[in-house]
Amino acid sequence: MLGPALVAGVAYLDPGNVASNMTAGARYGYLLVWVVLAGNIMAWLIQYLSAKLGVVTGQSLPEVLGTRIRNRWARRAYWLQAELVAMATDIAEVLGGAVALYLLFDIPLLLGGVITGAVSMALLAVQTLRGPRHFEFVIIGLMSIIVIGFVAGLFVAPPDPAGVLGGMIPRFTDSGSVLLAASILGATIMPHAIYAHSALSRDRFAGARNPNPPSIRTLLTVTRWDVTIAMIIAGSVNLAILLLAAANLAGVEGTDSLEGAYAAITDNLGAVIGTLFAVGLLASGLASTSVGAYAGAEIMHGLLTIRIPLLARRLVTLIPALIILGVGFDPTLALVLSQVVLSFGIPFALIPLVVLTAQRRTLGVHANRLGTTVLGIIFAILLITLNAVLLWLITTGA
Repeated sequence: MLGPALVAGVAYLDPGNVASNMTAGARYGYLLVWVVLAGNIMAWLIQYLSAKLGVVTGQSLPEVLGTRIRNRWARRAYWLQAELVAMATDIAEVLGGAVALYLLFDIPLLLGGVITGAVSMALLAVQTLRGPRHFEFVIIGLMSIIVIGFVAGLFVAPPDPAGVLGGMIPRFTDSGSVLLAASILGATIMPHAIYAHSALSRDRFAGARNPNPPSIRTLLTVTRWDVTIAMIIAGSVNLAILLLAAANLAGVEGTDSLEGAYAAITDNLGAVIGTLFAVGLLASGLASTSVGAYAGAEIMHGLLTIRIPLLARRLVTLIPALIILGVGFDPTLALVLSQVVLSFGIPFALIPLVVLTAQRRTLGVHANRLGTTVLGIIFAILLITLNAVLLWLITTGA
């Protein structure tokens, strides 16, 4: 019964994560280790609540909100912000795949974006034609490649233990570190992963035809294990990316871009590690863009009751990323900025999730306990506060 959380967990390993964590390690060393750890702890609770909503109600979060938001214009406004978040996610993932193809095969970025989009359409065809279980197998296989690609370098050049411990102390040094912290959190706690996980759990369990279906309580126990495994994998890989950059790329010119990081890794750790890094980046882009397109389709269906075929939607949402590649905008900067956009979408997904899962009229006996709800509220306040500080720093130029 494991699988939905591992698919949703790919969203935590997308190229935006790579860019944010790599940039954070290269610019600030071990300073933001605590942000990665804190983000992963928050992500465990958030993803579990999302999955629980799908398991108990048989509906995704967008579907539940689509029935609860009575005002048509309010529902459309909510859909618009969720759609913009999904588009920002998609841009990051396609750009990452394009950069990886350029690094591996010297393919021009625009063509690489087209290839990434085409492969993601093939992966979505698996979901459409073969069902969720086969889609899970494909995504989990790509996740294995991601893990190997991003973790291998630590075995060749391990980080400084004292630096890692020092990085666990929460602090910032300047507005740039706040910007990157928001970017890391936007890449770690991703709104579209919250929407998608509830839908993945719904597809797997609510629609299953089983003469002796397991109880809701059993499914929730399995879901906790599923989320725990997925978050351990995602958190470890994200931390590995930051530590790899902190240990090997700090102070090296050009390492705040994916291309520069690849070149520095290849120079310092060898061609094999550099190639593994690029292959991991490619697998990251291919897997995460498929999950992102799935989430976007679910957002539209749940909030607007409009269902556009996944492949057609994939084709349309590919256009913004291709435009960015075509005009020559810096791909790494676009990746980091897309993660900041994601961080501003977190409250709109997180607050309704906490409220709905705390209601007995929604989840019945499976509603959150008081301690769970309090934790969810605290996490929401922390994330919203960080975003407000970030907005103030940007608007004032501080």
